[in-house]
Amino acid sequence: MIGVRLKKKVALITGGSRGIGRAIAELFMKEGAEVVITSKNQKQLQQTSQEIGNSFFVVGDVRNENDVKNVIDKTIKKFGRIDILVNNVGVLPKMKPLDKITEKEWNEIIDVNLSSHFRFTKYVIPQMKKNGGSIINISSDAGLKAFENFYADAYTAAKAGIMILTKSWALEYAKNNIRVNCVCAAVVDTDMTRNFWLDTKEKRQITAAEHPLGRIGTGEDVANAVLYFASDDSSWTTGTILPVDGGVSIK
Repeated sequence: MIGVRLKKKVALITGGSRGIGRAIAELFMKEGAEVVITSKNQKQLQQTSQEIGNSFFVVGDVRNENDVKNVIDKTIKKFGRIDILVNNVGVLPKMKPLDKITEKEWNEIIDVNLSSHFRFTKYVIPQMKKNGGSIINISSDAGLKAFENFYADAYTAAKAGIMILTKSWALEYAKNNIRVNCVCAAVVDTDMTRNFWLDTKEKRQITAAEHPLGRIGTGEDVANAVLYFASDDSSWTTGTILPVDGGVSIK
């Protein structure tokens, strides 16, 4: 059944071919949006587009400014506008102490997890200034609090940076009726985390127990929060940082 909360809205989702991004894309389509997904993996994009209902997709590397501009341009050419931007793309780091991280490793994590948000927002803002819009940044509980022996300094720095950018952009563009909000997820069950924190039954049990609500999150948990910020239900909400983390951030 097709909903109406995003009827006739055009939504662009980075990292939309899998994991949280795919869950967001699927829910948005069910709510009536025209969905554009982007990632650098064409095969995954094609497969996801077909499986969730023939969304529009554009291949692009979020680290490349020309690719980002091309994604925006093709979306505008296809639909004429962008109403919703979900800055979702992210990668996990190699877990190691600060003094063992190379500058190349640091820069790669910052580039994908933080600078990509800047690039897409930079080129979407001129479009949204025409009719307003909603930008939702996906961050992490790793940016909300410090975790002992986490060994992911660049990742936590990027995720914290996303939150202050959210507030800064919300203030800057409120006059243009552009809302900017942020969802901070904890450990979500995706193909990426299944190869990392959730690769054994024991790790899954330990991770679930670390969340006060006693379970690992799903892509749908995050997507439902993003839908609220994307829809008119949140028309008087901007600059908000919303943890969707099973209670981890309040421990």
